[in-house]
Amino acid sequence: MAQKTKMQQTAELGSDWWNDSNDHVELQHAYDEGAVGATSNPVITLNSVKSHPGVWNPVIDTMIVENPSATEDEILWMLMDKVGGKAAKILLPVYEKTNGEKGKLSLQVNPKYYRNAETMFEQGKYLASLAPNIAIKCPALPAGIDAMEKLTSVGISVNATVSFTVPQAVQVAEAIERGLSTAEKNGVDTSNITPYVTIMVGRIDDHLKRQKEAQNINVSSDIIDWASIAIFKNAYTIFKNKGYRSKLLAAAFRCDLHWKEIVGGDIIISMPYEWWNRFNDSDIDVLNRMEKSVDDGLVFVLRENFKDFNRAYDKDGMKPEEFESFGATVHTMKTFLDGYDEFISLIRNRMLGQ
Repeated sequence: MAQKTKMQQTAELGSDWWNDSNDHVELQHAYDEGAVGATSNPVITLNSVKSHPGVWNPVIDTMIVENPSATEDEILWMLMDKVGGKAAKILLPVYEKTNGEKGKLSLQVNPKYYRNAETMFEQGKYLASLAPNIAIKCPALPAGIDAMEKLTSVGISVNATVSFTVPQAVQVAEAIERGLSTAEKNGVDTSNITPYVTIMVGRIDDHLKRQKEAQNINVSSDIIDWASIAIFKNAYTIFKNKGYRSKLLAAAFRCDLHWKEIVGGDIIISMPYEWWNRFNDSDIDVLNRMEKSVDDGLVFVLRENFKDFNRAYDKDGMKPEEFESFGATVHTMKTFLDGYDEFISLIRNRMLGQ
């Protein structure tokens, strides 16, 4: 009998895994290896288009010809629909086999809308209509949290993004609970609602490492790598104790800790294609480490040296109005918005025949 892969072992220990991209080639391979979901955003889709120009450039060109009065943004979102629909179709058998519990594709609203709850809500409703197995990603910022509550209340699965901290995760989970209660009161079918709350583990570590360099903090990067694990495990404990119906999702990988230290939890581990393949080829033992707390000494060092670790780790470390100005948020939103602009530039060049 063939030895089980690391990803198969991960799933057997209770942690589902997703491919952290809707690239159709990567996703088909991930699906064949046991992935039960995938995530996307305009930057991820841009990278897929750039990786497969022979597939997607003719599609873009046809859209431009067939929609002569369409704006660059409109063409971009037509393409997002197309790429997303292709990915959702790959995952549909999982969705059907599990009666909607798994097999979701997470599609992100336009990052430019991050301050407008109503616009995110309206776009989220449209994106959810593309396929039955769609979850809508909104940022874990005040307007995005409002949008996720409202989307949940009308029966749409959501997934928080631009999320790095326990306070954000708890605020999103509470909003989803309110949305589910509203849905149930209004007779909305909630049986297929599967809410997710992402913590972008690598990006909070990145933020603390930037602070280390900027402020000359004498803490090794290896210790900082444990910050996100401590944050994620604290959020997981709170979610279990509170009985939240949302499922935590880990994303934005930077090291093997971001996988091996959270295996065993009833969570989603969303891994980039190159990372889950790397883990499959590794000699790392796949064990249930989720219930093992991060060493108190490591947490002490992080608490003593990084105010933003405390803000991210403690349930009441930040108020919602502070989420947008948090360093990891600022850096991530700039990345998303710059990536969106690059995508628009690609569409513009195709329109102008360049």
